[in-house]
Parts: sequence; C-alpha cells; structure tokens
Amino acid sequence: MDIEKGAAWIPFPFMERFMRDVFVGLGAPKADAVLCANVLITADQLGFDSHGISRLKPIYYDRIRQGIQLAKTRIRVVKDSAGTAVLDGGNGMGHVVAHRAMTLAIRKAKKHGLGMVAVRNSTHFGIAGYYPLMAVKAGLIGICGTNARPSIAPTFGVENMLGTNPLTFALPTDEKFPFLLDCATSIVQRGKVEIYAKLNKEMPKGWVIAPDGTSKTAPHAVLADLVAGTAALLPLGGAGEDLAGYKGYGYATVVEILSAALQQGAYLKLLNGTDKQGRKIPYPLGHFFIAIDVAHFAPLPVFKKIAGSILRQLRASRKAPGQPRIYTAGEKEYLTWLERKKKGVPVNHETQKEMVAMRDELGLKKYRFAFEK
Repeated sequence: MDIEKGAAWIPFPFMERFMRDVFVGLGAPKADAVLCANVLITADQLGFDSHGISRLKPIYYDRIRQGIQLAKTRIRVVKDSAGTAVLDGGNGMGHVVAHRAMTLAIRKAKKHGLGMVAVRNSTHFGIAGYYPLMAVKAGLIGICGTNARPSIAPTFGVENMLGTNPLTFALPTDEKFPFLLDCATSIVQRGKVEIYAKLNKEMPKGWVIAPDGTSKTAPHAVLADLVAGTAALLPLGGAGEDLAGYKGYGYATVVEILSAALQQGAYLKLLNGTDKQGRKIPYPLGHFFIAIDVAHFAPLPVFKKIAGSILRQLRASRKAPGQPRIYTAGEKEYLTWLERKKKGVPVNHETQKEMVAMRDELGLKKYRFAFEK
C-alpha cells in the first residue's frame, strides 16, 4: 500500500454512499449503483487502493461520460447448459455482469458440483477477488479471470500485447479470513502505476520496459506510453527467462484465451479502446467465473480444517533472517480491514480533486468532504 502523507481518511459508509450516488447520477439503476459501489468500497477496505475510489473517475465516470460504456446494463444469455453458460454484457457495467455470472456459476455448482460462466462484451469489473469471495461466502471455491487492454509484453518482447489479466482464487478455511489470491499476471498492474502518478512517485526499475529494452520509471510518462504502445509492463518474473518471466507470460496468455475463446470475444489489440482513426471506442472485455462445490468432494468442515492447517503451518515455518513473520494470501487483506474499519478510506490529494469534480458536475450538493475545510 502506498498512502500519501496527509491523505484524508473518509469513513466507509460515507464513501460507499457517495460512490453509489455518483453511479446513479450517471444513469445507473439504483440496485446496480449499490452493487458497483460495494465492489469499489470492498477494494478500499481490503487495501486494494488501486481499484477503489481512485478508479471511480478515470475508469467508470469518464468512460460513461465519453459514451464508451453504458450505465444501464442489459445482459443477454448466449448459451446456457447444466453446468455452463455464456453471457453478453452489452458494454454495460462490468460489476453487474460479473456478479450475475458468478451468481449463476454458484447456482450451477451447488446442483452439479461445478459451474463455469464465460462473459463477453463486458467492461472493467473492479477488484477481481470480489467474485471468488462470493463463492466462498456460499461455502464454495471461487476462481475468476479477465483480460484487459494491452499492457504486458511477452517474454523477449517489448510491445504491450496482453492485459494485466488477473487469475484469482478464493478458498474457504477454518480461519477468520479465507485464502484469497488476487493479483495480476504482470509484476505490477496499471492501477498501481496510476497510484504512483497521483503521488508523483518514481516507480522501481524492472516494472516497465521501453522499446530499446531499458526500464521506465516515470509513472505519468508510462501511462501515456502504455496508451501509445511505446512501453509495456513486464510479466511476473520480469524480462527474459533468468527469473522465470515466461511463467507470468504463460499465465497471462492462459487468462487471455479463457477470457476470449470460450465466448468468442475480443482479445489482445482489439481491446485497445480506439478504432483505426484513433477515436475512443468501448473496451469489450471478456471474463470467466468458476465455482466448485466442496461438498461434492469432501465435507466442507473437513476441507476448511485441512486448508487452515496448511496455512498455519506455512506461517509457522522458519523465517528468513530479519523477517518478523510469514503471511499467507488473504491475511494482509484481513489485517488491513481490521485497521481501516474505524479509520476508513485513505484518499490522496489528486483523488480528492476528482471527488469534488464529480460531485459538482453531478450536482450532488448534499456532500461536503472533510478535506475541504
């Protein structure tokens, strides 16, 4: 987490209501607005600061205002069978489409043991972990993935071809928090670069590659270069094969294929967001959602106990010199939630300006922000 010194802390209920009202002001039905706001506030609660309030204006607000994303979501069922389905999101709100898809996958899994739903013509759906966590709350295993606008260069390449393409898992355990692995298949995702830009903070070397093979570290320039195609994020493992960058590249490709081929959707450069004349057009993203009912394999309490035992033994293993503790996936998010549930969302100065702009443009006069004093 990168929190700006002097950031304003805003209570979760206030922030969630504000985001809901922004979505309503943009034309989203209230029920959809409530869901979209809940996805974003969940990101901020768990410490995924790149996917919460900081994404509201540049991703959803601006795209809806530009006419390249619809505030009203109309989902069409393309195919439906016992254990699978394909949905078309109609360029509506990705959160709404994804929630419908995972709900359907859960329903199918509870009946047949496994459920998988593929989606095409969707949009950015927020924090990927939100949807596998839906499965965990139902006592199931959840998996999801999505492609995205081109950002990652293939191993030995410098051109941004693949999206940051998260592959996300959530597993129930007997602990206070589930196992949650929600991460991009690149070293860093675009939203993290946006946070660095808002903080005017130099990025570490090795995250972004230029056409000449050198590293780029200026976040504002990197964001412009990613759009222009003159910079690329590196896959997990980094450039070349010495640190196994081909593994991140391979997993990103798996997600790209599963997010496009099953549903006959768009992929790679088709997700650039511009036409041949350079005009802005929708990003027709694809997603996939898998739910697995543990009870079809083993009693849920037994599964949760074994999963919890594995995690506890990992955390209790021998630590590296100078390291205070070992974490397992989902633990830091839980600890962040415990820390933030009283403090709220940390909002940097650039995002504060965005909140004021959205409020004023939409005429949401009832909102006064503490940082305006």
